[in-house]
Amino acid sequence: MILAGGVGSRFWPVSTPVRPKQLLALAGDDALIAQTLRRIEPIVPPERTLILTGEHLVAPMREAIPSLAADAFLVEPRARGTAPVLVWAAHELAKRDPDAVMASLHADHVIQPEENFRQLLLDAAAHARATGRLFTIGIEPTRPETGYGYIRVGNRIPDPGSRIPDSRTDLSGGAPESGIRNPESPAFEVAEFVEKPDRETATKYVDQGYLWNSGLFVWQASALLDEVRAHTPELAQLLPVLERGDVRGFFDAAPSLSIDEGVLERSDRVAVVRSTFRWDDVGAWDAVARTLPPDERGNVAHGGAYAVDSDGTIAWTDDRPIVLYGAKDLVVVNTATLTLVMPRERAADLKKLLERLPPELRDLA
Repeated sequence: MILAGGVGSRFWPVSTPVRPKQLLALAGDDALIAQTLRRIEPIVPPERTLILTGEHLVAPMREAIPSLAADAFLVEPRARGTAPVLVWAAHELAKRDPDAVMASLHADHVIQPEENFRQLLLDAAAHARATGRLFTIGIEPTRPETGYGYIRVGNRIPDPGSRIPDSRTDLSGGAPESGIRNPESPAFEVAEFVEKPDRETATKYVDQGYLWNSGLFVWQASALLDEVRAHTPELAQLLPVLERGDVRGFFDAAPSLSIDEGVLERSDRVAVVRSTFRWDDVGAWDAVARTLPPDERGNVAHGGAYAVDSDGTIAWTDDRPIVLYGAKDLVVVNTATLTLVMPRERAADLKKLLERLPPELRDLA
């Protein structure tokens, strides 16, 4: 399941409601969602991959990825956060296969090396199948980031002892005759989820070995539904609506709720697998300096953008050429209708700017 809704407003003015960041080439030559699909294709065939998104994004995604099948989309009637949409997805999957293991990924992440990511997904699937736990993927922090939630790691969970599939098999099926064994289990109990901290607290968390909560999940679809029934009454009471096939009615009645707040922080069956790869959620313009190659002075340029005698700048244009001269730690974004200039350190605050702009200017993008 690939979560591909959302606007990506922190990439305004390039990211818009009809062309959000998952359809942009923010980490290479292809759209982020195309990279996501290609990344998992060796272990999850396209016919077992579903994209969760809104109706208004189906057509542009089909245009960006013509190979997508007609039934590749689960279209949510309205945005209600990750808890309702993942509960709906789990319900749909459990109808198809009661024993299915479900991997919930995001369409806008950058991950390297991809082989490590695929193997960790398979390890998490084996653990989820053997234990019935809900697994999240925890990322080794590279900086005291204040924009992520953190995980305090508990006791190691023993290797389930099952052979792990290593090529083109769905995560719910039995293992083939050949497989890969992880010599040491990467799975741990979750001792605590903690919300986005201030910088001082984030620094302490990094020093104490906490992990970033990536929002990447692996679990049996039936296990998620069981935990919803046990801990999330605001959604559990709506499961009969889904069972009647009334998807719109479910979303109309569902509260806006994240899967972390609604299920994971309430359940005692949550676990984490420790990452073995580099990860970035490409959350704001400053992330482009981590996903695209910089020049020798740390500048990143896209399109007809040039940085001369400048340091640490991000210059992006989809229209006319732009030139930065003697600039330092700036983000400059140019489209056919407007130009944005801001300090890199304010990139994460872009939503605050959009709230203060008059609608006629904000909507020019």
